[in-house]
Formats: sequence, structure tokens, C-alpha cells
Amino acid sequence: MPGRVRRCADVEGNKNMQTAIQKAIALILSGDRELCNILLVTAKMSLSSSFIALCIGVPIGIWLGSGRFPGRGILVVLNRTLMGMPPVVCGLLFYMLFSGVGPFRKLRLLFTVKIMILAQVCLITPLVVGNMETYVSGIAGSVRETAKGLGLGAAKTFLLLANESLYEIFSVYLLAFARAIAEVGAVSMVGGAIAWKTNVMTTAIMQYTNRGNFSLGIALGIILMTVSLMVNVVITLLQRRFR
Repeated sequence: MPGRVRRCADVEGNKNMQTAIQKAIALILSGDRELCNILLVTAKMSLSSSFIALCIGVPIGIWLGSGRFPGRGILVVLNRTLMGMPPVVCGLLFYMLFSGVGPFRKLRLLFTVKIMILAQVCLITPLVVGNMETYVSGIAGSVRETAKGLGLGAAKTFLLLANESLYEIFSVYLLAFARAIAEVGAVSMVGGAIAWKTNVMTTAIMQYTNRGNFSLGIALGIILMTVSLMVNVVITLLQRRFR
């Protein structure tokens, strides 16, 4: 008898899961308003934060990768430490800075998309810097010799290094975007996962799954995995082009 009850429960669970998946696909195809709002907020946050991080991190990465100055090793180690910063620590830091008792409380950015972007930039920029530093350090010697032979100054040498790193820059941006779109710890703390305002795909998946709304969670999961797959395919193709 217990075995029969268990089998019936398993069959019922499988049916419920199949129904949830079917509803998830229907939500994607129908263009559900709530789903579209979550995707829009996610795109705004991810695209903005990854682009800002790219603009900040690429020059610093090229500078670290090609520079010869005292303290460079310390800066590289510091950046690699920041690359491993736990997202919840970053979220806690920004929450303390912008909360009602923080020094930037008057800006009233807490629980907005803007502070989510700021937190993401803080997390992603070290990743951009680290990847650019590693790549540029491998080509800096030959580029520097070429620039010296052409009589180029420091500014033009920097631009030459940036030009030689175009594919890497694009690859790094895709990595930054993938990190931004998959982030949950920091954005949930500073954004609050407010429906129709600051809810992004990762926080919405957790939120709706906890509520038992598996169909919307599965729909968001399918979209998130599809985007991640596309990003990784492009990165793989770029790496083959590098080789």
C-alpha cells in the first residue's frame, strides 16, 4: 500500500511538472505582460552595468597589462581579490551606503534600478580589468616594440594596444553581460525584488518558485538558459578566432 501511494504521488508530481512546463512555454509565446516587464528590467540593468564596466575596466586593464611601474603587482593582486568578491558582500556594502542611515541616503537610490546597476558595475569591473590585463600582458611586448619603431607616443601606443585587443574587448563584454544577467545576491539586496519595478529574472525565479508559481519560474529559467547559451556560443567562436 505505501508503495502504491508513493507511485501515485510520483505520477501526480510528473503531471504537475509537465503542466507547469506547458504553461511556461505558453507564457513565453503569449508575451505575458509581467514576464515582459521582468525581461525589460533585466535587459536595462544588465546592458547598462556591463557597458559601464567595460568603459571603466578596459582602459585600466590595458594600463595594468602594458605598464611597468612600482606597485603594479599589488594592484593586480588587489583586482584579482575583487574579482572573487561575494555578491552578497557587495550588496551589503551598497545597502549600508544608501540606506536610511548611510552617507548617501539623500540620493534615495535604494530599491531602484539605478543602484542595482551601480552594484553590478562594482562586481563586474574587476572581471573586465582582470581579463584585459591577462590578455594585454601577452601582447604588450611586441606591440611596444612596434610602437617604438614607429616613433609612437604613449597615447598612440595605448590606442594601438586597444586596437589589437578588439576581439578580446568584445569577448570580455559578453562575459560581463553574462555575469550581470545571472547575478542574484547583490541585486536582490539593493533592489528588493519589487514586482513591476526592480524584479529581474534571477530574483523572480526565486520569488515565484517559493510562492509555488512554477510556470513563470520555468519560463524565466528557459529564457535565462537560452541567453546564456547564446553568449557562450559567441564567446567560443571568438576564442577560436583568437587562436
